[in-house]
Amino acid sequence: MVALLNSSQIQELSSQIPDWKVEGKHLKIVKTFKDFIEAIAFVNKLVEPAETAGHHPDLEISYNKVTISLTSHDAGGLTEKDFALARQISTLL
Repeated sequence: MVALLNSSQIQELSSQIPDWKVEGKHLKIVKTFKDFIEAIAFVNKLVEPAETAGHHPDLEISYNKVTISLTSHDAGGLTEKDFALARQISTLL
C-alpha cells in the first residue's frame, strides 16, 4: 500500500499545482470548456495517463464543465500517486 502524506507534505506538493485544491482527502480541479464536445474530448485525454499510472480519477461531467477528483481510496487519503497524476493532468489543460 502507498503511504499517506502528512499535512506538511500535502501543503508542499499542492503548491506545485496551484490550480488544484485540497478538499479533505481529495485533490480537485474544475475546468470549463466551450461546449460538451470539448469537455468529452478532454476527458478522453485522461484515459492514457490514468491507465499508465494505474490510478483513476473520479470524474463529474456537467455539459461543458469537468470536475476531476483524485484520492488514493486504498490508502484512505492523499498519496504521492495523486499529486503525480494531478501534475500529468495539468499538462493536458
